[in-house]
Amino acid sequence: MTAQVSTIMSEKLLHTRNIGIMAHIDAGKTTTTERILYYTGINHRLGEVHDGAATMDWMQQEQERGITITSAATTVFWKNKGEDYRINIIDTPGHVDFTVEVERSLRVLDGAIAIFCAVGGVEPQSETVWNQANRYHVPRICYVNKMDRAGADFYKVVDEIKDKLGATPVPVQLPIGAEDEFTGIVDLIANKAYQWEDSSLGKDYFEIPIPEDMKEQVEEYRNHLIEGAAEENEELFAKFLNDPGSISEDEIILTLRKAVLELRVAPVLCGSSFKNKGVQLLLDAIVSYLPNPTDVPSISGINPYTQKEVERHPDAEEPFAALAFKIATDPFVGRVAFFRVYSGKMDAGQQVLNTGTEKKERIMRLMQVHANKQTPIKSIEAGDIGVAIGFKEIRTGDTLCDPKHPVVLETMTFPDPVIRMAVEPKTQDDVDKLYASLNKMAEEDPTFTVTTDEETGQTVISGMGELHLEVILDRLQREFNIQCNKGRPSVAYREAVEKTVSHTEVYKKQTGGKGKFAEIVVEVGPAAKDIKGLEFINEIRGNAIPKEFIPAIKKGFESAMSNGVLLGFPMLNLRVKLVDGSFHTVDSDALAFEAAAARSFREACKKAGPLLYEPIMRLEVVTPDEYVGDITGDLNKRRGHVEDVESKVGRQIVKAKVPLGEMFGYVTALRTVSSGRATSSMEFSHYAQTPREIMENVMYKIKGYLVTI
Repeated sequence: MTAQVSTIMSEKLLHTRNIGIMAHIDAGKTTTTERILYYTGINHRLGEVHDGAATMDWMQQEQERGITITSAATTVFWKNKGEDYRINIIDTPGHVDFTVEVERSLRVLDGAIAIFCAVGGVEPQSETVWNQANRYHVPRICYVNKMDRAGADFYKVVDEIKDKLGATPVPVQLPIGAEDEFTGIVDLIANKAYQWEDSSLGKDYFEIPIPEDMKEQVEEYRNHLIEGAAEENEELFAKFLNDPGSISEDEIILTLRKAVLELRVAPVLCGSSFKNKGVQLLLDAIVSYLPNPTDVPSISGINPYTQKEVERHPDAEEPFAALAFKIATDPFVGRVAFFRVYSGKMDAGQQVLNTGTEKKERIMRLMQVHANKQTPIKSIEAGDIGVAIGFKEIRTGDTLCDPKHPVVLETMTFPDPVIRMAVEPKTQDDVDKLYASLNKMAEEDPTFTVTTDEETGQTVISGMGELHLEVILDRLQREFNIQCNKGRPSVAYREAVEKTVSHTEVYKKQTGGKGKFAEIVVEVGPAAKDIKGLEFINEIRGNAIPKEFIPAIKKGFESAMSNGVLLGFPMLNLRVKLVDGSFHTVDSDALAFEAAAARSFREACKKAGPLLYEPIMRLEVVTPDEYVGDITGDLNKRRGHVEDVESKVGRQIVKAKVPLGEMFGYVTALRTVSSGRATSSMEFSHYAQTPREIMENVMYKIKGYLVTI
C-alpha cells in the first residue's frame, strides 16, 4: 500500500510546477498572469491592469496604482501532450520598494519566468531580480513581452540578456514581424509557425506556413539550437553528424531542459500578452523546461537540538518540513501564513513544531489560494504551496516541522529599511490601535519596521522608499480605519566607528544582599567592509570570565548596536575583541555581564570616532536625447556620480549613484527638467560615509545643535 501511495505521490510531483513571475515594473507580469488564468479556464473573462480589474492585483492600492504590491499565489491546470499539469504561480511586484516580496517568493520557488519588455529590454529591476534568482539557484525561462509596441526589438533584448545579465540566452522562438506588424511566432523546435485568432481573444491559434522572408533566418537559428543540443550528448552528436534531421523534438527539449536545470542556459520565448499572442506556448515551455519538485536538490537544514545537518526529500513518506514565506492579514479569517511544503504531509488540525519560536502550533485549517480567494483542503503534501489559518505565532522565514523530527531550514535575509517617517494618530483614541496595526503590518513585511523615538516619544516607521511608506499609511486608513498625521520622510542613516580603541568596563552594584559585578576588557573598532552587524572575537584565556557568561557579553553588544552614540541610528557594523575581564563567584551573573557590555559599547564608541553613513541609491533615468545635459547637471548638484550614459533608439539611459538624502521629490524635479518626458527608477545600492559638512547639517536638523563627541 505504501509503495502504491509513494508511486501516486511521485507521479503528482512530476506533474507539479512551483514557479514565479519576475520582472522590472511595467514589463507585463500581471497581464501575463491574467492571460494564463484565462487560457487555463480559472477565469472566464480577461482582467486588465489598466482597468483596475486584474485578479492578481486584488488590493485597492494595486488596482488604483496599476502596480503589484504583494506577491499573490494561484494554482492553474494545463494539459501538455495529453498529460495534466498543476502549476502553482506567484506573481511578484516589479517596484523596488517591494523587493522583499520577490526575495521571499524566490526562496520557495523551483523555477521562474523572467519577463522583459521588448522595448525597454533589461532594465534595473530586471538585473536585481535576476541576481536574486541566481542567489537562490532558481532555473528560469525568458519571455520577451510587448512585441506589438513601437520600438520592439526581440534580438536586441536577447543580446542584452547575454551582455548585461551574463546569461546564456537560447531563442526557442522567433517573432513574425514586430510593432504593428507582429502577427505570430515561429517555434524553432517544432519548426512551425503559429498565428492567434483575435475574435476568440487569443484562445484559439492555428498553424501557418513559415513566412518566405524568414525561412533562411529560421533555418540558421534552428540549426544553431540543434547543434547546441547535440553538443550536450554523445548519442545526439553522432546523430547530428550523420543526419541532423533525425534528432526529434523530444530529444531537443530533454537536452535543453537538463541545461536549464543546471542553470547553464535560459530559453527565450516571445509574445504580446496584452494582444493575447504567445501565452499558450509559454505555458507549454513552463511544463517542458522548468523543474518539478523532484528535480530540485533535496533541502538541507540543521537539527536545532543536535546541531547536525539533516536532509529532507520531496516525499510524502518523509517527516513533515515546510517554510513559511509570507504572513498576511485577511479581513475575514485574520492572520494567514503562506508556506511551501518540502517533505512529508500535513492534515488540517495537525500539531507541528515551529522551530523559529520553539513552540508547537496546531494548524486548524488549510487552504489552497487563488489571489485573495481561498478553497479549504484537508491535507497538503510535499512539493505544494498552501495557506495555514488558525495559528498563534508564525513569522516570515519560520520552519514548520514534525515535532519528532525537528529541523531548521535556511531562513531568508532582507535588506534594511532606508527611509523613515514619524506618524501619529489624529485622535487620541487611536494611539493604542495605531501601534497594534503597525506591528501587524511589520509582521507581514520584514522590510518595514516600527520603533519609538526615545527622546521625542514619536512612533517612527521605516521602509524601502517613499511609495512603500505611502502604501502603509493608505492601508492604515482603509483596513484599520486610522487617520494619521505624518512627518516629512527622512533618511535612515547608519553609524560606524573609524578607530580601534581599548576599553575597560567595571559594572558594580551593591544594594544589600546579592550584588552585581562584571568586569570586561575589550578592543572596539571598525569591522571588515563585507561584515554586517557584530563581529565578536573571544580571546579570553584560562577562566578569567566563565564560558557561560560569554554569550551574554555578545548579546549586550548586539542589543546596544541598535542605538548608536552619535544620533541613535543603528550601527552598520562593529568589531569587538574580548581580551580580558574578571568575575565574582557570588555577585556575577549573565545579566551583569550583559549590562557591562552595553555600557562598554557606549563609552568605547565615543572614543572610537563615531561616523554617520548614508544610503546610496542606484538611479537609472531614461530620457530623450535633448535633456541629458540638464539631467546630469541636476544629479551633480545632488552629489550624484554619473557612471554611464547609454544610447538606445531615440533616448539615453543615464546611470548614476546618488545619496538618498538628496533624492526626495526627485520625480517632480525630473518632470520639470524634462517636460514630463523622462522616467526614473531607483534602488538601494550600499551605505557610504557621509561627508563631514553633511553630517554636521544632519546633526543640527535632528538634535537642534552640533553633537560633540
